[in-house]
Amino acid sequence: MKIKDYLDLKSIVINLEVNNKLELLSRMLDLADNTGKVINKEEALKEILNREAVLSTGVGKGIALPHAKTKFVKDSVLSFAILKEPLDYESLDGQPVKIVCLLLGLENNVGAHLKLLSKISRLLNNDILRTELLNAKDNYEVINILSKMDD
Repeated sequence: MKIKDYLDLKSIVINLEVNNKLELLSRMLDLADNTGKVINKEEALKEILNREAVLSTGVGKGIALPHAKTKFVKDSVLSFAILKEPLDYESLDGQPVKIVCLLLGLENNVGAHLKLLSKISRLLNNDILRTELLNAKDNYEVINILSKMDD
């Protein structure tokens, strides 16, 4: 299971400008939709927001990992963004986020969803990787950085 198998160049953005958490989650879903794997954006967004209502997916160190298991995707899909400005995300450590990775997994494949979420979390917890990502110049560089660390 490799992150690059679920992340597409069309689902990455650097210097994303958003004003609030809801706008961010909506834009992350738009990015995921660029892959053609999202079946129903409105319903998928509801599930992302329902998951977020349970506990913030702002996990600390400037990272947010919004995620949901849903029947509104054809396959697991990721979107990834580096924010232009840090955003208050109600993170567990109280710090704003700058790196966001959205995971939408298939409702009936919980094991794969949890494995992928765990892998992303471990990778983004790496200080060197986060610094490289924050300095990435384009989508290709983001994929390369994640792929290099994923091998």
